[in-house]
Amino acid sequence: MTVDVVIPTYKPDRRLFSLLRRLERQTYPIEKIIIINTEKEFLDEDYIKGISNLEIHHIRKNEFDHGGTRNYGMEFATSDLVLMMTQDAVPAGSNMIQELVKPFDDKDVIVTYGRQLPAHDCSVGEAYTRKFNYPDYDIVKTSNDILRMGIKAFFSSDVCAMYRRIEHKKLGGFPNRTIINEDSIFAAYVIQTGKKVYYAAKAEVIHSHNYTYMQQFHRNFDIGVSHKQFKEIYSAVKSEGEGIRLVVETAVYLVENNKFYLVPDLVFKSIAKFAGYRLGKMYNLLTRNMILRCTMDPNYWRDYKVKKAELKL
Repeated sequence: MTVDVVIPTYKPDRRLFSLLRRLERQTYPIEKIIIINTEKEFLDEDYIKGISNLEIHHIRKNEFDHGGTRNYGMEFATSDLVLMMTQDAVPAGSNMIQELVKPFDDKDVIVTYGRQLPAHDCSVGEAYTRKFNYPDYDIVKTSNDILRMGIKAFFSSDVCAMYRRIEHKKLGGFPNRTIINEDSIFAAYVIQTGKKVYYAAKAEVIHSHNYTYMQQFHRNFDIGVSHKQFKEIYSAVKSEGEGIRLVVETAVYLVENNKFYLVPDLVFKSIAKFAGYRLGKMYNLLTRNMILRCTMDPNYWRDYKVKKAELKL
């Protein structure tokens, strides 16, 4: 099966250079790499110099959307499989693509996604979160797992996720307007139609963030908004229980490894997450100015009144 890669970019740094060079060194061949770049003037040509199979398409900032922009990138792909990545993720080894392709031998597998490893500067708590969400063993998720796994059954990540291109189109692709979670929403479509999502633990990519309390609040506000807008998906699964389990297990890990002094930071960060998420689920009751203070993506709300009417909230 042939593979194309789609990477949305906005003000990329040297990690894009590292990503492209490591994609060149993959053991599995890539047909072409498609960059959908937001604002032409912010793309440093030095980061893309010398990449022969590169295709670049520029959009304006007000055209970007987490789902719609990736659907746009899909339109330029012609291969059997399309790998979605982000500009701040770097393959950990040369076999990442090969490991993502392997599960597609099963005709029912529509999506595969890789394991995210913490970067060298990652905080202890965030590193444990990576371990919690991305274990070292493969997982195959089907509709039979929804009751047992709850929201984790729909979990996927476009930091490093591969799709059957034709099936992606048949299922309607990503939602064209979504503030976040386009990957998990599509994974839910896949599972609800009786197909499979495959977590390939050996497909490793280096990717992590050290969010401040406010950044974590903003991010979880957007997650709450997404869960509210796509309540037909998320209302049917347990979600907050996974967050509580993560907090408890992280606290135990910190204490057992003599990092108990980091527990207060975990508590404050967890409060920020929970507050942001709960407020995001009530976003339709907030004024536009309040929303702009809470969100991580102000650009998404430029036509808020229209969306509010469309969603009948």
